[in-house]
Amino acid sequence: MKTNRPSNHPSGAPWRNFYGRFKGKGLRASQEAWLDEDLAALSPGAVGWDDNPERVPLDIAALFGDRPLWLEVGFGGGEHLVHQAAANPEVGIIGCEPYINGVAMLLGKIRALKLDNIAVHAGDVRDLFDVLPEGSVERAFVLYPDPWPKKRHHRRRFVTPEYLEPLAGVMAPGAELRVATDIPDYVRQTLEEVPGAGFVWEAESSEDWRQPWSDWISTRYEQKALREGRVPHYLTFRRI
Repeated sequence: MKTNRPSNHPSGAPWRNFYGRFKGKGLRASQEAWLDEDLAALSPGAVGWDDNPERVPLDIAALFGDRPLWLEVGFGGGEHLVHQAAANPEVGIIGCEPYINGVAMLLGKIRALKLDNIAVHAGDVRDLFDVLPEGSVERAFVLYPDPWPKKRHHRRRFVTPEYLEPLAGVMAPGAELRVATDIPDYVRQTLEEVPGAGFVWEAESSEDWRQPWSDWISTRYEQKALREGRVPHYLTFRRI
């Protein structure tokens, strides 16, 4: 699905195309309740152009105190996000996901585990980039992003300047970026585009991209890839 913002939006919002799904099959009553009862309290603040037309930066200290900030872009069902949050209570993590079914799944996991170090942006990560303070993110995750396999759709991938340049702007010097994908051509484009945005690939041998990170938890997307015979790649970059 493609949605456009009008170019003459009264708030001055840029015209941004969004390709993908906002909602899938019907939500269960419990998921609807989680969205109604929990999402607003976990949202990181006014990030939409209508709510925050001046693009006032987020107050990260108000969200997480003095905890370091991590960011997961496109958290799917939230398995990896809650795993990291539970294993690292000393950090705060913002998860960004426009697909409301995935957001509902994450909210259920947060409620079950009683986690207090997650904020949830249920929308386009580019709006979040607009209000994250410069150099505020110390680790970012882009895990099994939409592959957009057709060549004419490669410009929709996350590993393009439209996404990478603002991501680099909100990441601190020395911050870590992790990218996981099972699509060889996505690996190619990642290795071409990410260094140009201000990152260095940290691999020193093939094992560095063949083996998952020591704190990795395999997601349902990865399990599907393995069942279908695709090979995961784990790419680690450092902000320079």
